Amino acid sequence: MITPTCPAGAVTEPSPGLHVPKPWGFELIWAHTAYYAAKILWIKPGCRLSLQLHQQKVETITLLSGAMEVDLEAEDGTTGRWHMSPGDVLHIPAGRRHRFCALIPCTVLEVSTPELDDIVRFEDDYERACSGEAG
Repeated sequence: MITPTCPAGAVTEPSPGLHVPKPWGFELIWAHTAYYAAKILWIKPGCRLSLQLHQQKVETITLLSGAMEVDLEAEDGTTGRWHMSPGDVLHIPAGRRHRFCALIPCTVLEVSTPELDDIVRFEDDYERACSGEAG
């Protein structure tokens, strides 16, 4: 028999996570530690997230349901568009511009390094402040 153990200070009871409303849907942050973060993004059909990059944050996503397009900047600065279906996985390195667009309602699982406030916006459909230079 295996006896589960938890590090001191770990949450050992279920909790609802942190629900964060967004103009494109919502995020459910269900893990945030000094080493990693994990969230579920629910994106309304036809909605796009900001064209953005993270200076330190590295993320990997998998599409749980729906269909979406992801614009992702390559190492050489060109941008490719990827169509994602349920089960597809995409790694987004730090420093790469990217944007998600839901073709139909989408549920995305994101696992990342813990820098949740590390965002530089270049374009935004919801008039949130953009700190990067367009172009």
